[in-house]
Amino acid sequence: QTRSLLGVFEEDAAAISNYINQLFQAMHRIYDAQNELSAATHLTSKLLKEYEKQRFPLGGDDEVMTSTLQQFAKVIDELSSCHAVLSTQLADAMMFPITQFKERDLKEILTLKEVFQIASNDHDAAITRYSRLSKRRENEKIKAEVTEDVYTSRKKQHQTMMHYFCALNTLQYKKKISLLEPLLGYMQAQISFFKMGSENLTEQLEEFLTNIGTSVQNVRREMDCEVENMQQTIEDLEVASDPLYLPDPDPTKFPAHRNLTRKAGYLNARNKTGLVSSSWERQFYFTQGGNLMSQARGDVAGGLVMDIDNCSVMAVDCEDRRYCFQITSFDGKKSSILQAESKKDYEEWICTINNISKQIYLSENPEEIAARVNQSALEAVTPSPSFQQRHESMRPAVQSRPPAVRTSSTGSLGSDSAALSALSLDSLVAPDTPIQFDIISPVSEDLPGQAKSSGQSGRRTNPFGESGGSKPETEDSILHQLFIVRFLGSMEVKSDESPDVVYETMRQILAARAIHNVFRMTESHLLVTCDCLKLIDPQTQVTRLRFPLPNVVLYATHQENKRLFGFVLRTSGGRVESRQTSICYIFESNNEGEKICDSVGLAKQIAFHAELDRKASEKQKEIDRVKEKQQKELNKQKQIEKDLEEQSRLIAASSRSNQSSAEGQFVVLSSSQSEDSDLGEDGKKKRESEA
Repeated sequence: QTRSLLGVFEEDAAAISNYINQLFQAMHRIYDAQNELSAATHLTSKLLKEYEKQRFPLGGDDEVMTSTLQQFAKVIDELSSCHAVLSTQLADAMMFPITQFKERDLKEILTLKEVFQIASNDHDAAITRYSRLSKRRENEKIKAEVTEDVYTSRKKQHQTMMHYFCALNTLQYKKKISLLEPLLGYMQAQISFFKMGSENLTEQLEEFLTNIGTSVQNVRREMDCEVENMQQTIEDLEVASDPLYLPDPDPTKFPAHRNLTRKAGYLNARNKTGLVSSSWERQFYFTQGGNLMSQARGDVAGGLVMDIDNCSVMAVDCEDRRYCFQITSFDGKKSSILQAESKKDYEEWICTINNISKQIYLSENPEEIAARVNQSALEAVTPSPSFQQRHESMRPAVQSRPPAVRTSSTGSLGSDSAALSALSLDSLVAPDTPIQFDIISPVSEDLPGQAKSSGQSGRRTNPFGESGGSKPETEDSILHQLFIVRFLGSMEVKSDESPDVVYETMRQILAARAIHNVFRMTESHLLVTCDCLKLIDPQTQVTRLRFPLPNVVLYATHQENKRLFGFVLRTSGGRVESRQTSICYIFESNNEGEKICDSVGLAKQIAFHAELDRKASEKQKEIDRVKEKQQKELNKQKQIEKDLEEQSRLIAASSRSNQSSAEGQFVVLSSSQSEDSDLGEDGKKKRESEA
């Protein structure tokens, strides 16, 4: 805004210079060319009449000035044929004031403009050298020299700028004086020359000139008063602005404001120029609603850099520069790395963008709501850097005072409702629950409920289930889905029956990160299978954490920011032994929160149906075993019955055999007796033998 306004003033000064040069040439013709005096006077009158057609950026519609010049033009036009020799009087009364304005005041503006441009370039060069200071191989002598250079160039630029602005403001008054005073001198010379006896110089015109002289004096007094006030303002600003010349002020004297919803200032943006090379460009950045804008010097308006609604911002280590942070858009497709000038600006930019990403700026009192959100989160959250402190805090201890009562904030990141439908906040998350912001590998600490098999620690795992040696545990799983996630934090919860538990945990973890300036996040690969969830190191392929799928009892995404998701893991142990504990883990993905939850749901469905199939198969096998046993018993019974029947048949056959033997003897005897007497009975005997 300052440079845009300065451009308007410089354009006005150029217009004034152009117009004064023309007026000076006209008056110089009056002075030099006595033979052409009438023509020069006529040209002067013509220029005065064209004043109302001029478009001065700061002049506006000055009707009094326009009417005054019009009246002057009329009189000068009437006197153009009467002027003869006015060399001495015109040199003193007319040419001197306008020459002074042209040669002294306008050249002063040009000189100050050049000095200001040089000071601005020196300041930019000093800032560039300061931004290139190494944070690893930092030399105190070089740092002191560069800091002193920034201080000197910034102070020089500020002083030059204030004097330049003062001269531009004074020019508006001198413009009126440079126009009115030569004309007044010219008319007075004419009156003196004609000894007030000219027919055209009446008493009414003399009164008009007197009024103009009085007006010029009034304008001069106003100018002197304004110049004095500006000089006093310059002195006050120099005293008050002296600490601000330092590029990195003391944070104890100038603390960062964490409740801002608007921010503007110069930042260095990294632009990739090749595969491994990059360059830095310094531009003016500002927030406008939910957008991040940038404006280069000379641009009429700012351009959109990124939509920062629901974006993510975090501190990054970038090459050899300090105070760098990265902004990633909502969909994860666009990111920008920026460098702040000081630690104060660095923290304020991160907090401001974080507040804007929560859409707090849409409320009536955004800064008040941001302060209330941060304060409530500060009272509700006690951060813990690792599970070691967490385990210590879980040990039973006698409380010397009752726990503090917590109230939910209307500006929280979770549900927008004032009260949760089924559970209160204290029934979701235990008071004073520690938060873990980093991932602790099973090598260093054992997570509750995570059984470590032999050889699991430090073992490389192929996330796609391919192995050349030993058979991986997830090889038989029909589901393998891999996602890129960033771990935000985890904490113990008191309930695992409602998605509100996940929403409240997200709110507390994100609020704690913003309040305690925890911006770093560990990136991992989340592998979803039918047996478990695994967090795998993307570089070493080492399994960091393993979550058995049956223990994952609840999972949900954020209601508004779909990049955030979490799940609740039910484990054994905790503050009270032999009691199950629920821990909620929160992650950020590249706009794949719903996909991850769908994948976990699919895995649990597959596992559930597999379990049902397993139980059905076992039941069918049991039924088949029972049927086989029954069939064996039946076959055995049939075999016994068959043996009994065979035994009975053998007994009957033996009895018939004995009877047949007795009858055979009787038949043989009878046959031998009657053979000779009756041969016709052979058939009957034969049948008896067969019988």
